[in-house]
Amino acid sequence: MDTTPTNHPDGSGWYAIRLRGRLDSRWSAHFEGMSLTTGDGFTLLEGRVVDQAALHGVLHQLRDIGLSLVSVTQVEADDVTRPPRTPDTTTSGA
Repeated sequence: MDTTPTNHPDGSGWYAIRLRGRLDSRWSAHFEGMSLTTGDGFTLLEGRVVDQAALHGVLHQLRDIGLSLVSVTQVEADDVTRPPRTPDTTTSGA
C-alpha cells in the first residue's frame, strides 16, 4: 500500500483511496462528502477526512465491502479531480 507522509499529525486532509474493482455509484452515500470515480477496473474514492480515526473508519467500510485496497495517498486539494489510473507494475494490491 502506498502511503504519503502527512503535514497534519492528526491525519486530517484530502485523501485518494484507490481500490481494485468497481464500486457502484450507489455506495457514494456511505462515504459522505467523498467523490467516487470508477474506470479501468478500479475505483477512486477522494475527499476530505477529518482525522486519523475517520480515515480508519473509511478503510474498515471498504474492507467490509470486499474490494482490494491498492493505495491510500494524502493529496493536495488541487489534485483531487484527477481520474483513476492503472497502477504501474511496482504497485501491489492488498
